[in-house]
Amino acid sequence: MKRVAIFGATSAIAEAAAREWAGEGARFFLVGRNETALGDIAADLKVRGAEEVTIRTADLMEMEGLAKLCHEAEGALEGIDIALIAHGVLPDQAEVSASAEQLLKNLAVNALSPAALMVELGQIMKRQQHGSLVVMSSVAGDRGRPSNWAYGGAKAMLSVMGEGMGMELEAAGVSVIVCKPGFVDTPMTEAFKKGPLWAAPAQVAGPIVRAVQKGRSCVIYAPAWWRIVMLVVRFAPAFIVRRL
Repeated sequence: MKRVAIFGATSAIAEAAAREWAGEGARFFLVGRNETALGDIAADLKVRGAEEVTIRTADLMEMEGLAKLCHEAEGALEGIDIALIAHGVLPDQAEVSASAEQLLKNLAVNALSPAALMVELGQIMKRQQHGSLVVMSSVAGDRGRPSNWAYGGAKAMLSVMGEGMGMELEAAGVSVIVCKPGFVDTPMTEAFKKGPLWAAPAQVAGPIVRAVQKGRSCVIYAPAWWRIVMLVVRFAPAFIVRRL
């Protein structure tokens, strides 16, 4: 029986992953800001086979409470086998370009809060001598582009942290999985025109679940063909990247 803690549990990708783990009879500790949405997700997971679902409303921007929240999850589940950090927002690039205050808000929610959770959860798993820590990054962090450098910069931080933490914690039996989705059709991106490169949340959740099953630290692109796309983008001349 898996014990799963999800931070940002109302995200579409997190919900899709939770549904897969629910089918295996997992126990859950779900954290999010919207109590009604959390309740709906909890009810759905129980129908799908979850043994137990605990919900906790919290603002993950309140940094001083994150350590306590992680230990609350540990206590409720009697240990954490899987932790998924999935919260974040897509900022308006024009706003963060024009305002240092807006930039700092973007970094707080997309980088600093997830990073703090990574450290706290990593230490819990290190003491346990096992566990899988999954952090949602993005292909946007692979190279700076004029259209989303603030979001990409925050995600680049998480990617580098996750890779390094995975190497550090592997001796303790802990795996760190950095997930880099491409374009995903979620409520956060509902205003965007969709095209052939867009994926459904389940197409990202599936690779996450499979990576956790393998129990090794890794970086995954979801869907997998984004690895090839971003390889091209990373080595493309600057005059091409400026147009992206």
